[in-house]
Amino acid sequence: MTMDGVKKLYFGESNLPTPEFLKRAADKAMRDGFTYYTPNAGLLSTREALARYYQRQQGVAIDPSSEIVVTNSGVQALHVGIRCTLNPGDDALVLTPAWPNACSILQMYGARPIEIAQPLKNGRYTIDIAQLEAALTPRTRLLIYTSPSNPLGWVATVQEQRQLLDFARRHNVWLLADEVYERLVYDGRPVVPSILQLATRDDAVLVAQSFSKSWCMTGWRLGWLIARKDLAQRAAQLNEFIISCAPSFVQRTGEAALEWGDESVRSLVAMLKQNRDFCLSALRAMKGVSVPEPEGAFYLFPRIEGLNDSFDFCKRLLLETQVGLAPGVAFGAGGEGSVRICYAVEKPILEDAMDRLARFL
Repeated sequence: MTMDGVKKLYFGESNLPTPEFLKRAADKAMRDGFTYYTPNAGLLSTREALARYYQRQQGVAIDPSSEIVVTNSGVQALHVGIRCTLNPGDDALVLTPAWPNACSILQMYGARPIEIAQPLKNGRYTIDIAQLEAALTPRTRLLIYTSPSNPLGWVATVQEQRQLLDFARRHNVWLLADEVYERLVYDGRPVVPSILQLATRDDAVLVAQSFSKSWCMTGWRLGWLIARKDLAQRAAQLNEFIISCAPSFVQRTGEAALEWGDESVRSLVAMLKQNRDFCLSALRAMKGVSVPEPEGAFYLFPRIEGLNDSFDFCKRLLLETQVGLAPGVAFGAGGEGSVRICYAVEKPILEDAMDRLARFL
């Protein structure tokens, strides 16, 4: 963090600024008096905007008064969702490699994460249901997965979503889907189908979401949780003792993103697809490097032949070339031997970084 000139491809965020129309929306909200507490579940107008968003993008009807909780970021949505489903001593299955915060939150509350590595088959990451079945314990209460995936770029198919939902129903466990990257998909769809399209409102299903990635609002700290009514009520109550509520003017800014932000999302996805394709080509030209094509999010997770200490590799790469990557080992089971590259930056930065990485290898 103290080095100059680092090519920062390790953070999970775009270096593009928040769109101007959202900054103006925040300014207007403050001038309109949105500087006070809101209900623990968030402004009703924000929850209603989210309900309209889900009806429009996913074709799913969500009750804004009872099934949506506005949170102070996506990670805080994970935080309250996990806390409301588990007791100390419980177990949770986590599909990995994955962003490590979910496992850390589980451990904070005295629960045990059981990591299930996603196998790579025919150039695509998949789900091993047999491994999930084998990992079940009498204390298993929760299954967590991320689609689109950080760090894999994997996007669950409808069939895979159905397998996970059937597993959760069969074993009476909660299913938590981290869908933060749902708008960042490269096959022409405007959005990745949510697990909510398959789940009934009575299913033990939670969805954690965030404004950070699709609308370049990482520093604004605004997210949401969608859950069955009984859990959503408890999550709203728990908000009181963690954050009270998300900032009111930021919630109003989120409403503007939902209502008016589709064009900015399309522009972001177009840029990301160009960056992804450039990096894929560059990496595949490097000897000993193999990389699946990511279907969504904004990460590449190349495997480097013979690499057995990705932390040391990334440290040496940083010190010798000023290219900052994230070590694969940080993302749990199945991550060692790989590195994570965030390509949500301007192309000249990527061109320089890929050249330096190639020479280092």
